[in-house]
Amino acid sequence: MVQLQSPTPALTPDPAYDILGSEHQPLGAIFNPATVAVVGASDRPGSVGRTLLWNLISHPFGGTVFPINPKRSSVLGIKAYASLSAVPEPIDLAIIATPAPTVPEIIRQCIEAGVKGAIVVSAGFKEIGAPGIALEQDILDQLRHSSLRLIGPNCLGVMNPRLGLNATFSGTMANPGHVAFISQSGAICTAVLDWSTRENVGFSAFISIGSMLDVNWGDLIDYLGDDPQTHSIVIYMETIGNARSFLSAAREVALTKPIIVIKAGRTEAAAKAAASHTGSLAGSDAVLDAAFQRCGVLRVDSIAELFDVAEVLAKQNPLPKGPKLTIITNAGGPGVLTTDALIKSGGQLATLSAATLESLDQILPTHWSRGNPIDILGDADPERYMQTLEIAAQDADGDGLLVILTPQAMTDPTRTAEQLKTCAQTLSKPVLASWMGGADVMAGEAILNQASIPTYPYPDAAAHLFNFMWRYSYNLKALYETPTLASDGRENGADPAQVAPLLRSVHNQGRSLLTEQESKQVLAAYGIPVVQTLKATSEAEAMAHADRIGYPVVLKLLSETITHKTDIGGVKLNLPNALAVRQAYQEIEQSVTAKAGPEAFDGVTVQPMINRDESYELILGSSLDIQFGPVLLFGAGGQMVEVMRDSAVALPPLTTTLARRLIEHTQIAMALRGVRGRAAVDLDQLEQILVRFSQLVVEHPQIKEIDINPLLASPADAPVSQTLQALDARIVLHDAEVDLSQIPKPAIRPYPSQYVADWALKDGRPVKIRPIGPEDEPLIIQFHQTLSEESVYLRYFHMMKLSQRTAHERLTRICFIDYDRQIALVVDYQNPDTGQREILGVGRLTRLNGTSEAEFAMLVADSTQRLGVGTELLLRLIHVAQSESISRITAEILLENRAMQHVCKKAGFELHPIGNGLVKAERAIA
Repeated sequence: MVQLQSPTPALTPDPAYDILGSEHQPLGAIFNPATVAVVGASDRPGSVGRTLLWNLISHPFGGTVFPINPKRSSVLGIKAYASLSAVPEPIDLAIIATPAPTVPEIIRQCIEAGVKGAIVVSAGFKEIGAPGIALEQDILDQLRHSSLRLIGPNCLGVMNPRLGLNATFSGTMANPGHVAFISQSGAICTAVLDWSTRENVGFSAFISIGSMLDVNWGDLIDYLGDDPQTHSIVIYMETIGNARSFLSAAREVALTKPIIVIKAGRTEAAAKAAASHTGSLAGSDAVLDAAFQRCGVLRVDSIAELFDVAEVLAKQNPLPKGPKLTIITNAGGPGVLTTDALIKSGGQLATLSAATLESLDQILPTHWSRGNPIDILGDADPERYMQTLEIAAQDADGDGLLVILTPQAMTDPTRTAEQLKTCAQTLSKPVLASWMGGADVMAGEAILNQASIPTYPYPDAAAHLFNFMWRYSYNLKALYETPTLASDGRENGADPAQVAPLLRSVHNQGRSLLTEQESKQVLAAYGIPVVQTLKATSEAEAMAHADRIGYPVVLKLLSETITHKTDIGGVKLNLPNALAVRQAYQEIEQSVTAKAGPEAFDGVTVQPMINRDESYELILGSSLDIQFGPVLLFGAGGQMVEVMRDSAVALPPLTTTLARRLIEHTQIAMALRGVRGRAAVDLDQLEQILVRFSQLVVEHPQIKEIDINPLLASPADAPVSQTLQALDARIVLHDAEVDLSQIPKPAIRPYPSQYVADWALKDGRPVKIRPIGPEDEPLIIQFHQTLSEESVYLRYFHMMKLSQRTAHERLTRICFIDYDRQIALVVDYQNPDTGQREILGVGRLTRLNGTSEAEFAMLVADSTQRLGVGTELLLRLIHVAQSESISRITAEILLENRAMQHVCKKAGFELHPIGNGLVKAERAIA
């Protein structure tokens, strides 16, 4: 049986497993050190070195502290050492507080002494310019050849309040709790510490990340994601640094732990010299918002919101499925204010059904509001509140409930809270509360808070937080909703192989701007419909093309240098006959020659005039962001695109689900669904066009900017060839001399098509071995239905029900993978008898966080065993490991699984019994 254990013991952390001390976590030595050296320890009052040492010894963390000072025999009464090499014990963590020019040499000493982690609090690096940058480069060069991990420089340090570790120069120790806080600003750290003490907020970790020379956002999110003491992660961010690392880690962790970010600076920094409409519309802050949405991170605008949202997301289960809130109140005014706040920040009022209204009529006084907000009047007692809540919760239109109480003559805040606590626990929707009134409602507030019901003194704040809750749920759902279009996008006659030669030809001609006709050839190669476009270099040729196409026609300037044809008189519409075509050709040539010179005129293109009366002009484009690489833009198009600014941005690659979300973020989306008697646009086709366009962008890094404007969208009942068409297109390439390895790469790694290959089983059946994709979820379910109990046991080391193995929540982690973290290969077979595709085997390589090592696992269908599948998958995983710069791969195998052990030996693995009926297979990768 060629079966193997999962590379991770479970999908969720074992509560008894304290990751802070795990040997698999390279950052464990920083947050849970047994020995700490303070380099630059000092007796001098007010010095950083003295403060660091004092904080470590005055908050006992269970470890040993070694002051390092070559000029002192002791510091604060503790024996001091002249250097790290003089310390008699191995050092887990070195805290460095010496002048910046001395730090590179100290890092070298750390590496020689085998120190595992370092915190550099010293300033004077890249923030001072070239000399500091040189120091950082010196440190980086040393770190690349070692296993030392470094936080900083120019940081406050780190705290692990649960252990009592204060490795900072802040005199205030954070309270223990379950929120991890990471900040790029030391000043914000100290302010948050003061605030948290007043508000009694506790932390699982408190981290000042500094300049992120080595350890970055992604490293810390990975670490905290594995930490069972951390329930949510909050971040104060100034720069994102390694965008791919951040997004990869955040996408993985946000599914189980909320990540909330406050990002300083909402200024727009679009490209100044953008040749495309997209470049002028996709501002950097909009791109950052899109990036956060793509990985399930919530962005807030204030420190208070940062922790409020962390608290409410940690408390609430379930989360709202949508934006519709039902408000129950005993006073009209708060209900109105709450409605304003809800709608202003993106939420909606739920619409009460006729059945709900009838049920409420039977229990409420005659003069209740008969709508949402549900005003149950000022004399409402606890029973009226609970009856109303139970009825409102059953209405299918609502996604959450907010109960508002103001103290009035008949009000009993405490007993109402007691009953609300009991009722809320039985509901399938989230319940929030606002108990208004100060001292009169404090007992009720305490009851609700202890029951994990988010409670606020003002209902508009509660409504605002409800909107954060549903957005968080909405963003996560998009990440893990099964799409319909294959990840490699090679259907519908698309032939992307045509594109690379065309782009090379343009570069060979010394050009970076494709003509409209060339641009449309690129789009057509990816299955994006384009309007017929014929090139004409003379009046006679233009008239001949027009006669062939049929009138009316459009003439557009053909130029290898001009990007915006309309601005220079280069577009003539609705030409009814040959004479009009001749005149239009002459006018375009004259206008371009007068305004840009005769060299800018290369002829015209002739296209059919499309009836736009019932259609919508859209824009679809991409430009390059310095942090996130290629960025997609979609919205309302046409000549007024920059004026109307109805657009949304997203990061490629897209799935059909993500494409739909991009469309939904625009105002024109409502019209595309059909309004005022017009039929809807074929949204399924539009989604697929967006997916193919995103694949075009990520597969051809030579493309700097690209616009389809307009992409004409006609009602779905129009002729099929005209429902969606690119009427105009513009593609700008990077200059030929640009080193493509130096331009920003896609922030989200695209489908690794380089690992797709044909192969044949030993019985001759042809199969395709390829990376798994999100759309494979149905095939994986079918695959698991074919497995025997023995195969399941050998793979998972215990019996696992089919319903557990095929649950969507589980398969999201199997099919919806981040290709930077995992590569899973499937053996894809098309059954000639049924015409249906089947998966015959899966092999998975999972990188261990923060290391160059990986674990592998395999599972092969019973019907396909002994046909070479296991061996071939393992050899291909070894090839993947080589390509992904992985130094070693391992796996644990049941002792009784002789077949898998045989496969591993053939592939060059060494096998070692490790007890508990297990064998460890490991192989170094050259």
